[in-house]
Amino acid sequence: MENFMSDADDISSSYGDETVLTHLGRNPKDQHGFVNTPVVRGSTVLFESFEELESGKRQYAYGRHGNPTNDAVRHVITNLERADDTFLAPSGLSAISTALTAVAHSGDHILISDSAYEPTRQFCESVLRPNKIDVEYYDPRIGSRISDLIRSNTTAILTESPGSLTFEVQDLPAIAQARGNREIAIIADNSWATPLYYKPLELGADIVVHAGTKMFVGHSDVLFGTISTNEKWTNKVRGAYKALGVCVSPEDSFLVARGLRTLSLRMKEHQKRALDLAHWLEGHALVEKVIHPALKQHPDHDIFMRDFTGSGSLFAFTLKDAPKNAVSEMLNHMRLFGMGYSWGGFESLILPVTIKQQRSATRWKEEGNLFRLHIGFEDFDDLKADLDDAIKRYAAEANF
Repeated sequence: MENFMSDADDISSSYGDETVLTHLGRNPKDQHGFVNTPVVRGSTVLFESFEELESGKRQYAYGRHGNPTNDAVRHVITNLERADDTFLAPSGLSAISTALTAVAHSGDHILISDSAYEPTRQFCESVLRPNKIDVEYYDPRIGSRISDLIRSNTTAILTESPGSLTFEVQDLPAIAQARGNREIAIIADNSWATPLYYKPLELGADIVVHAGTKMFVGHSDVLFGTISTNEKWTNKVRGAYKALGVCVSPEDSFLVARGLRTLSLRMKEHQKRALDLAHWLEGHALVEKVIHPALKQHPDHDIFMRDFTGSGSLFAFTLKDAPKNAVSEMLNHMRLFGMGYSWGGFESLILPVTIKQQRSATRWKEEGNLFRLHIGFEDFDDLKADLDDAIKRYAAEANF
């Protein structure tokens, strides 16, 4: 792993994740005693001599290639993921597209989970496929049967566990075992659980990507992404990362570093509140189904319990099928739940989902209208009342 600027490197091997979040990525001794790493702005870095310029050994040589503020975040994420290195991107999609670009080239075949983040599919269809990369989508519950899809030119398998709309949990160890010793990079999108509750590299993945916009930031005010690699794939990802000119602003990194300090506390609260509301919805007379992998009735619950140590803020539920005007009546009068495409912030969100148009390898079998929830930090009774009123409006408009 690269030598970062913190003087607390021993924390990574001898302390827990909460201590890592609190102490790594900052060095008050180098910051005149100030607790947080400051925002270091700059493009040009001056060298003291020709010999130093020529040596290439300077820690920072140009603003695009890194600075102390960005490295504060890299250090923390690398240690949480148990990775060899971490690269920062300006969005989650940028992290995914950079990782795929690093491992897939013209003539290659790649496998993408059918439940993947929709912008991932858009990148595959609009960029990879036109450049003669054969993209194939697979059933997220395929497990070891993925071996039937692996070809001699397969170079990547992208997992997302759970899927951010339909919450299938993938059997990552089985997929890794099916891959065997082939030169296939397994990329895992870990945005939902974060490395606090799920560590894909320890389960067989090679590269972990995050939409850091969500849980890492936690305040709905920064777009951000990360790519963490094991030793085998670091250089290949670094090469693509530099060639593509991917970089993030130090201001954004500063805000991410701020968010990371409270990640563990926020995740605990998100988990508790989301589970409480999921259990309440399970008992609601008008709710058809609650889709949350931490619930016993979820078809992938056993895999979830084996591989995860906690759950996130995001889950879904279905209501009996009804016309669009019922959905409109339900959502347009909500008092606390906002409608938005992101998640991970302090505010609760609801999103209607039409999933049948976003699948190609599998068929979405659940009937009725699907709604995705992100549970924030409002009072539980207030959230419950807002959602209860919304569901009742839906039923009344549909004449249930």
